[in-house]
Amino acid sequence: MIAPTKGIAPQRALLTVGAQISIVLTEPMTVSQVWVAFKAWRIRHANDALIPFSWFVLALDLLYSLGTVHYEDGLLYRKGTS
Repeated sequence: MIAPTKGIAPQRALLTVGAQISIVLTEPMTVSQVWVAFKAWRIRHANDALIPFSWFVLALDLLYSLGTVHYEDGLLYRKGTS
């Protein structure tokens, strides 16, 4: 689930999704803005595996647990960009 396995394709692994979220989180954004930017990024880069919102939230949880993002006043920040 976190890393690719036989049952989880590399495009869907939470570490992959989290890395892609980090790429689009270049400035403070709402969760909705990150979701839209993330989906657009995946389309532009031919990532055809569908990612439901719940999986996106799990990737955000992983990033938060790793200390790479924080949430304040309704905005998500990548650490070091606030």
